[in-house]
This record gives sequence, C-alpha cells and structure tokens, in this order.
Amino acid sequence: VSLPLLADLNGKPFGRANAGIDMTFDFPALIVHAARTRPLAAGTIIGSGTVSNKLDGGPGKPVSAGGAGYSCIAELRMIETIVSGESKTPFLRFGDTVRIEMKDKAGHSIFGAIEQKVEKYER
Repeated sequence: VSLPLLADLNGKPFGRANAGIDMTFDFPALIVHAARTRPLAAGTIIGSGTVSNKLDGGPGKPVSAGGAGYSCIAELRMIETIVSGESKTPFLRFGDTVRIEMKDKAGHSIFGAIEQKVEKYER
C-alpha cells in the first residue's frame, strides 16, 4: 500500500507519511516472516508498525512545516528531544481526537476512517 496514511489530531493534519516509502521490511517480507514463524488463517491482518518518512536522510518535518509529518506522537517527541533537548508536543489528553484514514488516488477511503476521542473511563 504505497499511499499516504492520513493522521489528524484534533482536526488538524498530524501526518501524511507514505506507507510504501522508508519501510525497513516491506509487506511481502513481513508476510513471509509471519508465515514461517506461525500459522496464518484466512483474514489475518498484518501490521507494519508506525509509518514514518525520512527527509534528506534524517528525520522528517511536521506537516505545518511542509513535511510529511508523523504517525506517532512518541516519535515526534523523540525527534524534538534529539533536536532541541526537550519534547514540546504533549501526549494525548482527555478530549483529544485522533483520526486515521487512507484514501486511494480517486479520494475513496480504502479501509474506512478510524476516529477515536480520548475520554476518561467512568464506571
């Protein structure tokens, strides 16, 4: 799947990283490894982990700075710490909404949007 993974945080673009670029192991390699190490049934979902794109051999830039952004807050915080000595981006808080979606070249959602709001659990 070589398309951008659209990750939004509170309605603003957080990541637009292309899922087919910069993967350490592509999906065929992941599937081969999984099939060699365990039984796989029809319908098995294979995940690659977070999606991230490099920029000129180093870490990417936020969408707001013209980059592809990130798909993981922890990754952005780590890059901020390496670059400036401290992280500036907070972790998710109650009330934050995350939306993840991938669209084909015609703009149609491939697997449907996943949208979740962080809410306090109450019994």
